[in-house]
Amino acid sequence: MTDAALLRAFTDELVLAGVTEAVICPGSRSTPLALALRTTPGLRCRVLLDERAAGFFALGMARTLGRPVVLLATSGTATVEFAPAVVEASLSRVPLVVLTADRPPELRDRGAPQTIDQDHLYGRAAKWFVELPLFDGAAVTAAHVRSVAGRAVATAAAGPAGPVQINVPFREPLLPDGSLVAPRATDGAAADGAAPASSRLPFAAPASSRLPFAAHVGGRRVLADADVRRIAARLTSARRGLILAGPDDDPRLPAALAALAGATGFPIIADPLSGLRAGRHDRSMVVVRGDQLARPGPWLDAHLPDLVLRTGAMPTSAPLVNLLARVRPELLILDGGDGWREAALVPATFVHADPAATALTLAGLVLAQPPEDAAHHRGRDAGWGRDWLAADRAADAAMHVWLAGVGESGEAYEGAVWPALAGALPDGATLWAGSSMPVRDMDAWLPSMDRAITICSSRGANGIDGVVSTALGSAAVARGPVALVIGDVSFLHDLNALVAARLHDLSATVVLINNDGGGIFSFLAQASADAPGSGLPEHYEELFGTPHGIDIGPIVGSLGGEYQRVGSGQLAAAIQASVGRHGVQVIELRTERARNVELHRELAAAVQQALATLLPESRA
Repeated sequence: MTDAALLRAFTDELVLAGVTEAVICPGSRSTPLALALRTTPGLRCRVLLDERAAGFFALGMARTLGRPVVLLATSGTATVEFAPAVVEASLSRVPLVVLTADRPPELRDRGAPQTIDQDHLYGRAAKWFVELPLFDGAAVTAAHVRSVAGRAVATAAAGPAGPVQINVPFREPLLPDGSLVAPRATDGAAADGAAPASSRLPFAAPASSRLPFAAHVGGRRVLADADVRRIAARLTSARRGLILAGPDDDPRLPAALAALAGATGFPIIADPLSGLRAGRHDRSMVVVRGDQLARPGPWLDAHLPDLVLRTGAMPTSAPLVNLLARVRPELLILDGGDGWREAALVPATFVHADPAATALTLAGLVLAQPPEDAAHHRGRDAGWGRDWLAADRAADAAMHVWLAGVGESGEAYEGAVWPALAGALPDGATLWAGSSMPVRDMDAWLPSMDRAITICSSRGANGIDGVVSTALGSAAVARGPVALVIGDVSFLHDLNALVAARLHDLSATVVLINNDGGGIFSFLAQASADAPGSGLPEHYEELFGTPHGIDIGPIVGSLGGEYQRVGSGQLAAAIQASVGRHGVQVIELRTERARNVELHRELAAAVQQALATLLPESRA
């Protein structure tokens, strides 16, 4: 049997290291750990039936909490089902502690059932892999498992955050050899308040101290004065600078970038996942319609940057990435996680230091310039910043006029979801966007808001799998209401998520955009009738459009959710009524794929017309 005291030691250390949530998938080989996790004080456990959905559920929890969540599966292919979530956690820097139960060494590579090679199962996606010894009750094993638990949590949380895998073998019988409930310090308690000597584990700290066996103290990386001054000089010498705020979860970054923008005069092009568009920080220099402004045209040709300072991951907007590749400006990338994220293949300086602290220091240095240098700097850049902000306002006005016209026609437009959500979500809400078209439409349409709304999407691997599970995992621990916008293929891909919602009484608003297939492919070359490739047009729908014709309403109802199908005229009211209601509310808006492409192109043309009026020759 497995030593109960060691099991208690291991799971207790996870809690001492800061873990409060665990997601458990049922299975036999994981029995000792499942029981130990379930009986550990301070740890809340949720059981999910499907490992793939459970992995993303834990991902959503960890993303919202900002600290590691434990994930447990039994041996065999169950552990492989975690892989998509582990990959996403790695690329999106979300901390997970993945526990994979396993057969003991003597049963491996011998044809034993439910046995696969689980060593380094997730490859380079896991920040750290370790296999524990059998829980044999030895004093040295007690010290080892305690230190591994603390190190695993610290490693998962340290920048860049990500998943770690602990492989845990068990021999049969798969039951602990004693109680998993920690003894109470009553009879026989030591004078200092420690647990009775008979119950204390070897190498354990006194119970009264509650100190972890392997504590961790980390810090944020700060640049040397000379280095940060060199970067500040590059900013002040720029003729046309932009701040490009990409996806980032650091709540300190918006105010820091606002301060840097104020000091330099550089406008901030804010990705919806950057945290810059919503909140009570200074948003006076924030450009919201950057996706439209970065599209080729006369206005952009007259406003090309010579320096870009970028934070976070690569931006959602393809036009912005294409702008970097086309112009190849001087590029500075602030990354506190030692990352090398630059997909435009532009020469870049990677600044591996805490982005928020670095931005604030740079702002102070720019403001502290000698008066003659500061005056020169302000005179050079003031018109540049004003031009971008004026163009942002013009694009915003043109977009809303265009959207009102579409609304009057009664036509369903996928981008209309985002203004409706912006008006309905209260302070403290969390908004999730599915990959493919929803996150791109969010980039185009989500406005700047003075409410503290957390905006998220799984943009590490940009996959469509596990999106509903991730949002529901977020809903399990979020303090305010949660909303998700998702496409039909992605929704069908993750129907098991609704089982978790039913089991754990979760609530969320899900806006389902149903265009009967893969809508994003309609924007790509393979959708064109004159695309290169023999016979492509006749096979497009089968291979890419993938219409399914499924009536989603009955499925939602059978899994415990509430469903309604709305037209464009009822969309805003339906969203408003659903936010904060109990249970999962699915609001379906049906659109047409080919027509959606036409509408997006009409919108882009309307914005370009508005921008053209800002050019000097048009005013003349």
